[in-house]
Amino acid sequence: MAVAWRDGHGELVVPGDKGRPDVHVPLEIAASYRARTKGLLGRTSLDGALLLSPANSIHTFRMRMPIDVAYLDRHLRVIAVRTMPPGRLGLPRVRARHVVESEAGAMAGWGLRSEVRVTVVTSPPDPDTGRATPSTPHA
Repeated sequence: MAVAWRDGHGELVVPGDKGRPDVHVPLEIAASYRARTKGLLGRTSLDGALLLSPANSIHTFRMRMPIDVAYLDRHLRVIAVRTMPPGRLGLPRVRARHVVESEAGAMAGWGLRSEVRVTVVTSPPDPDTGRATPSTPHA
C-alpha cells in the first residue's frame, strides 16, 4: 500500500552489500511546501539525512556547508549522487521524484550510490517484533 509522507522524522535504510549489514540513518522528512522550501538553509550540520518529497532538483544558495545529494526515482532507487558546494543550482532530474540531502561525504560512508534501492521507515516499531514497517511513496 502506498502512503503520502508527512513532515516529520523516520529512518533511511541503505541495504548493505558484500555481507555487510544494512545502514540505518536518522531521517528528517520534508513533504510540505514550507518544509521543502526551508530544507537545510541556515544549518551548519545535519545528523543523518533530509528527504525532500516531491522534488527533482535542489539548490545550495544561502547554505553554509557542502552537501551530498541523492536523486531517487518513484521506487526509491538512486538515480545519481552528487556533492554540491554552497551557491550552486542542481539541474532537474527527469525521473527523480525525491531528493535526499546529507553532509558532504556521508553518503559514500553509507554505501549510497547509483542503482541502490533504499527504504524509508516512518512508523514506530511494532511492540511484538521491534521492527518498523517500511513505507513507500505514492506513484
